[in-house]
Formats: sequence, structure tokens, C-alpha cells
Amino acid sequence: MKIEQLYTNCLAEAAYFIEDNGECAIIDPIRETQPYLDKIAASGTKLKYIFETHFHADFVSGHVDLAAKTGAQIVYGPGASTEYAIVNATDGEEFKVGRLTIKAIHTPGHTLESTCWLLTDANGNAHCIFTGDTLFIGDVGRPDLAIKSDLTTNDLAGMLYDSLRNKVMTLPDETIVYPAHGAGSSCGKNMSKETFDTLGHQKQVNYALRPGLSKDQFIAELTCGIMPPPQYFAKNAALNKQGYQSIEIVLKAADKQLSVADFKTEMTKGAYVMDVRHQQEFAKGFIPGSAFFGLDGTFAIWVGTLLENINTPILLVTPPGREQEAVTRLARVGYDNVVGVLSGGFDSWKNAGEPIDTITSISAETFAERFTNGEINVLDVRKPSEYESGHLPNVENKPLDFYLNQWSHIPQGKPYFIHCAGGYRSMIYASLLRKAGYQDLIDVDGGFGKIKTTGLEIVTEQLA
Repeated sequence: MKIEQLYTNCLAEAAYFIEDNGECAIIDPIRETQPYLDKIAASGTKLKYIFETHFHADFVSGHVDLAAKTGAQIVYGPGASTEYAIVNATDGEEFKVGRLTIKAIHTPGHTLESTCWLLTDANGNAHCIFTGDTLFIGDVGRPDLAIKSDLTTNDLAGMLYDSLRNKVMTLPDETIVYPAHGAGSSCGKNMSKETFDTLGHQKQVNYALRPGLSKDQFIAELTCGIMPPPQYFAKNAALNKQGYQSIEIVLKAADKQLSVADFKTEMTKGAYVMDVRHQQEFAKGFIPGSAFFGLDGTFAIWVGTLLENINTPILLVTPPGREQEAVTRLARVGYDNVVGVLSGGFDSWKNAGEPIDTITSISAETFAERFTNGEINVLDVRKPSEYESGHLPNVENKPLDFYLNQWSHIPQGKPYFIHCAGGYRSMIYASLLRKAGYQDLIDVDGGFGKIKTTGLEIVTEQLA
């Protein structure tokens, strides 16, 4: 028996490869299939099943392509309806992979079709459970993504309480919990950086599993402080239900190297220019009207959160050699319409003598001097929970997460000093404001992490 967790950091997502006695299964694969095909070939096994814990909202699963290439069956839990062939497992149904048994445990709450997969070994002992977004390490799934007809968030939270208490928590304490996500995902609010644990330990440390917690208390705690889901969640869930074009077709976009002239032609057609270099490289010079989404961060999540039309034609400005990576990571969240990559990167644009824009970036020390010497306009673009834990006095919280709903309410004609925790999100925010016509924007390099070292007063608060 072999169980391997395949973790994708930029999505904070875990897929799983299981093999035994010449057969294998994959749980919750991400979109690109080649790494799985390579692993199957190296193991000398046959892929029998692709198990899905639910209709993922935060990434496009690789199940459709993988099934087409291997002949494996796609298995969902009860109630899943798709536009392609699947096996709808019944609650308690068992599937054999070599000498192993994988049992469906229907656990509605995060979504209605959410299903955990319990793996028992050749001796019939419960070894591990693949919990999807039902149970995380340190948290449980959000209950606001599958509201239909007369069901409310509270209804779904109540279902999740019953699923956890009556099904998952009845398993042996030594059962290993393998979730679909870790810290950084928007599918929960308190996830640990650890990516697996025992069920017994989670009963001790996970707030949602603590003894004596009533259903009403669980619902109240689970529904308090949930950030609104990113706008791409519903679109990715729809793709996972309907199917999508082959990943190989999408990845060919990385080979569309455009000259400066051709790049400009596509710009005039309305393509969205996305610059994926490091934030400080972007600040020193970028194509006017381009938006920053750096590859060296949670790239796909922020693109999905902030670029509303999933079918938008995209032009890429990438560091040399990272064209394929950028296209792949966009495809993971369903942004398949890359029309080309600037050949030679930003240097080719600059060397051609084309117009260049910049964003001022200052050190935390320089910012502290300006902040101390006079009233300045500061935008703290961190999440509300980060802001609560410590912020500068008289500075409002303008989370990047809410940018689409709030940017138009920020008055133009004023200078703005923008900071996040470390400098990545603030540059996204600044680039989007510049794209919208704002001019006097100053990014604080190193963000709040550096600001805290300058001696400025830091205040904390608790939101009701």
C-alpha cells in the first residue's frame, strides 16, 4: 500500500495518489494531467478510479482529461449531476483498489454532494479518510457555497455538524485525516499549515470538533467572520460539472510568442495585459495599463478573485522561461484564453522605446517618517483578520479581497500609500488602481511586516 499526498502550494490544494497490488486511484486531481500519468507509469499500475470529494469551487479538477486518457472511472458521491459519465456512489458503497477498500461516506454541508472517502487496509482496518472540504486540519469547510432554493447557510452548517458528529467523528482516533486544502485556501477560515493529522488529535485542537459543542453553537461559530467567496468559485464549480477543453489545447498558448507590434495589436483589441514578474521589478517599469499578478505568490487565487470575466483574452508579460508556468497556473482556475506572451518579456518592450509606467515603492522607514510628520492617506489592503490583529491608528482597512466592490469609492486626486503584509498584495492593488486611472500611488515595500519594526504605534481591535 502506498499513499502519496501531492500538494500544490499556489492553490493550497492536496491531491492523493493511492496504489496497491497493481491498481491505483487518484483523489481530487488538479487540472494538468501529465504529472499523474508519469506517476502511474512509474508505478507500473493501472488507474482504476478518480474519486472526487465534491465539485471544487476553487480550482478546475483534472478528472475529465485524466479519465479520457486512462479509461478510469470518475466517482462522485450521492446527488452529483454532471454532463459527462460518472459513477454516483451511494452512501456506504465500497470500491476496491488492489487489496484496499475505499468507502463513500456522504457528508453534506460544505456542498450537498460532499463525500469523504474512507480507506481501509488489506486487514480491514480504517487507515485514513480523505475529507475534501468537509474537515480540514484546524477547521471545517465553509457552508455558504451551495445555497439552493430554500436552503440557507445555517441549514448547510447544520448539515455539516451532523456529518461530522454522526459519521466522521465516529471513526477510530488513529485514523489519518487527509484534507483537500491547507492554509491559504479560501475554503475555510482557520486552516493549519499542517496538511494532515490524526482524527483523535483534531478532536482535541479543532474548534469545530470540541466536546460538548452544540449544533447551535457550531452554526454560530462557523458562520461568523466568513469572507465572501471569491467571484471565480461559482465559475470553477460550473466547469467541473460541465467539463472543459483539453489542457493540452490550453497550454499551447505558452508557445504564442508575440513581437512588440503584434502584442500592441492584441492590446488594441481589448486584451488584458497581465505582468507576472516580481513586484519590485514591476514597480520599476511596466506596460501602461497592465495589471500585476506575480507568479511568486498565490497567483491563481488572486487572478480568480479579481479578474471577473473568466473568458477575458489575456496577454502575458513573464520572466524568461516561465511562460508555461503562467499559462498552466491560469488554467488551474479556468482562465484558458491566453492569446499570447510578449516575446523577450518586458525588456523587448523597453528596448523598442515604447511608453513605460512606474509605481513608486518606498521603504518602511521612509513611510514611517512620512506617517509621523503629517497626515497621509494609507490603504491597508490586508484581510480583516490581519487588520484586527494589528494596524496603524486611523487607517482604514481596504482588503484586496473586496477590491471589485470598493475601488470606485476611493476618491481620485489624492496620494495613497498602500501596504499589505509583505508587499505582494499591495502591488496588485496599486496596479489595479493605476489601471483605473489613479496616479499618485506609493507602495510600501515589505508591507506591515516591515512597518512593525519602525517603532510606529500599532493598535489592535476586536470586531463584533
